[in-house]
Amino acid sequence: MAKSKPFHNTLNSGPGELTDGDELREGDELREGSELPEGQELRSGMRVGGVPALSMPHAARRAMATAATTPLAFSGATGDAVLALARRHLGEAYVLGARAPMGNANWEGPWDCAEFVSWCVFQASGILFGTEPRSDPMLADAFTGFWFQQAQSSGGLIDWRDAAGTAGAAVLRRPLGRQIGHIVISDGQGGTIEAHSSARGVIAGRLGDRRWDCGILVPGIRYLRSDLPVVVAAVANTLRLTHPLMRGDSVLAVQQRLGELGLMVGELDGIFGPQTAHAVCVFQASKGLVPDGEVGLLTWKALGLGAR
Repeated sequence: MAKSKPFHNTLNSGPGELTDGDELREGDELREGSELPEGQELRSGMRVGGVPALSMPHAARRAMATAATTPLAFSGATGDAVLALARRHLGEAYVLGARAPMGNANWEGPWDCAEFVSWCVFQASGILFGTEPRSDPMLADAFTGFWFQQAQSSGGLIDWRDAAGTAGAAVLRRPLGRQIGHIVISDGQGGTIEAHSSARGVIAGRLGDRRWDCGILVPGIRYLRSDLPVVVAAVANTLRLTHPLMRGDSVLAVQQRLGELGLMVGELDGIFGPQTAHAVCVFQASKGLVPDGEVGLLTWKALGLGAR
């Protein structure tokens, strides 16, 4: 007996049951949560969840017929495919806050870090992740905060050191307060493909000497991890907003240098508070660095502070 799935036919003006023997026609609209019958393809004039079917990449056409709020089965995509796609965009431009049209398979930037990773995942697998909404690629907006929330709720969080050896996994630094986060794609060998900054664009970088919070495996994508240990260089202490606030001579040195550069940090008290973090963001933006308000190795060097 043929398996039935709910659908909505705009020509026949009513809900019905779609079976393996039914012929899809122009004007048919599948609700999210429906599945295509065997041997059927979405064609011109059809819509899924209100989105024109053929405006989406092939992988997305079938994935969009699965509800975004239900557990995802294996999409057929792999972490290797996500990584390979990301590599094809090396050298393209970065703009903080840029929006990438998730359904446009020919997009070549500019990119924001979260938009880049979400776009690569969607184009490789048809899965919207790290975005809101998750049901419409035309409206989807990516954000590092969404990446963490959705990974947490779906069970996709892993240790970032494990992600360092997993090709195509995401590695995330969470946004805290009003600061921005950062997200990259692991190459499985301790390296990254990432939309890095306005100065460097999309680059092949390294995970070492940087602060990370977690790794993320997108449900529905198959990942493979290296059987050899991936050694990632230990990160030096990163100066940033914390609770309680950081205090010390290194913070004072940063405040003094920012003051010399004409950036307002408030009182030179050696305490890394919100005004110091804001001044760091302004400095980073002026140098084309990731404006995350944290003083790691790259920002420390850019300030000209010498060895730590």
